Amino acid sequence: MVVCFRGKYPFGDYISYSNYTFTMNEIKHLWRENGCETKYGRQLVMRTDDFEKPAQTNVLCSNWKEWKQPIIWFQGTTDAVAAQFFLKNVHSQMRNAAFDLFGDPQVLGSQPNVFGEIMRVLVSPSKDVEAAVNWVIGGGENPDISLHMRMLMNRSIRAVQAALHCIKKAIESQHLMSRPKVVVVSDTPTLVESIVPNISEFAQVIYFDYKKFKGNAFEDLPKKDFRVKDWGPAPRWVAFVDFFLASRAKYAVVSGAHRRVGTTYAQLIAALAATRNLGENSTGSSFSFLSSFQSNILTEGLKNQIGWGHVWNRYAGQLSCHNQTNQCAFTPILPPGWWDGLMQSPIPKDINRLAAYGITLSVLGTVDFDSLQNHCSSRKNVERTITFNL
Repeated sequence: MVVCFRGKYPFGDYISYSNYTFTMNEIKHLWRENGCETKYGRQLVMRTDDFEKPAQTNVLCSNWKEWKQPIIWFQGTTDAVAAQFFLKNVHSQMRNAAFDLFGDPQVLGSQPNVFGEIMRVLVSPSKDVEAAVNWVIGGGENPDISLHMRMLMNRSIRAVQAALHCIKKAIESQHLMSRPKVVVVSDTPTLVESIVPNISEFAQVIYFDYKKFKGNAFEDLPKKDFRVKDWGPAPRWVAFVDFFLASRAKYAVVSGAHRRVGTTYAQLIAALAATRNLGENSTGSSFSFLSSFQSNILTEGLKNQIGWGHVWNRYAGQLSCHNQTNQCAFTPILPPGWWDGLMQSPIPKDINRLAAYGITLSVLGTVDFDSLQNHCSSRKNVERTITFNL
């Protein structure tokens, strides 16, 4: 497996990358050093596919297995859904490969922990971030449960109460004895301080207080006065400490929020945490990812659960359940990429967005495969390549 970056590795101050990854500069160097142009009779060419431009992407209509370029840059794949577009590719070879990678979208239990396994192999916290994580844990055991609250400075009491209920459910379902250790992370530091006393009634609580952390190497980084109230001044290095701290959870990750639950940040935390806790049978069945919904979110059927990289927007359409009480819902580690699963239906906004890619959906979310075939037959294969001068 090779992961290619055109320049420097992203977030290089916070993340360390394994030797399985290469920048484009490193690949060009290896290509030149090993005489690949003479050996293989071709230049080093990279084919680009821009997912963010529906008229140009070949994600649905082209058989990538037939492409001759040695490197493909799938540009704009900022969430799990973009990669899962291959599940609807018109070519059976592509669909079969996507099924091997992402599982059957109709059966969420069949989905492997793709992004968790990739992160476990390819990335780790930088030394400075790791030092901060270890400072919080203080030489003790890793936390049993992680709670992530995306609040955007909101102080919703109902969101907190629902999250407390969900933590208790996780403790009960995992049969944790005594006072389990819970780590709390949030984009709103003031929420962490206010929720700690509530959790402390039944569990031991830890969290990263960056103001008390001494000797960090991030003090010299340039600071910007952009949204300083959530995770501190940009660049938000505290968010990376929180991420790797929360991913140490041994049994469960709980995602709560005042509005959007089960965000990409929480999903990736759960995915990485699950890979750390595979049992001898390698099923990961002892690990849970839970979404905490308060009643006001459920009143109108999850209609605010929006965003393509978000697990619950698949259930926000006409089939969604309304006016429920608080929920602590088991959540798939890999979010489903499509709206044609059982009890899923898209919202009108997503129907329109998918139409830009040539995908016609019914109000119940089923994909009209004939229309997709016709769409692909009528469009040209867009090929964009970059030839590197070595």
